[in-house]
Amino acid sequence: MRIAVLGATGMVGSRVTAEAGARGHQVLALSRKPARTSERESARQSANVTATAVDAGDAHAVREALAGSSSKGVADVLVLAVRTDPVDEEFLVGTTRMVLDIAAELGIRVLVVGGAGALRSPGHRELPVADNDAYVPAAYKAVAAAGIAQLRICEAHATGDWVYLSPPALLEPGERTGRYRRGTDTLLTCADGRSWISAEDLAVAVVDELETPGRERHITVGHHDAPPSS
Repeated sequence: MRIAVLGATGMVGSRVTAEAGARGHQVLALSRKPARTSERESARQSANVTATAVDAGDAHAVREALAGSSSKGVADVLVLAVRTDPVDEEFLVGTTRMVLDIAAELGIRVLVVGGAGALRSPGHRELPVADNDAYVPAAYKAVAAAGIAQLRICEAHATGDWVYLSPPALLEPGERTGRYRRGTDTLLTCADGRSWISAEDLAVAVVDELETPGRERHITVGHHDAPPSS
């Protein structure tokens, strides 16, 4: 496939780019400041990745990068993995809306890497994770709210071809095992109550979803050792 990644130098975007490139997909890595290819990356991966400087807040630049010289665009799918620190809900919502509009025009499928706050709480489906202090401390409430707003923008784009992937409560760099659990709209937890996955295994799940799309619009993943949640 031809895969575009917007936010390609971030924690998630960089790993999705590496995972997709290593699998032989042609990757268009879009970011404000493209990273240089590491000498440790395989020659095969490097050959499959094209880094392009694009500001995610510039609709014209994003469209030009995705459209290229072809009326069908330069990508089959787009992974939106943009985040800001501190969180900027207005930017996140605006960028998501813009990307969905451009992708619909060009016939590009979109996978949005969103937030865990948009999920339901395990065992308490009426309680959003964003409102559950066990998973979202007060310091992260704004981040969770931004993720929910981002999902609502996707849902408002009813005719678009998109899927929203919520990570677990904890997402951090770690080991690539190539294994994970897949769920829908409810947070996945481990036997000890933790909800987590490595960024590397999240990237595996992202590319798996691109290669073999499911039917659901809202999905989540979790660490592979976790038992089924209630």
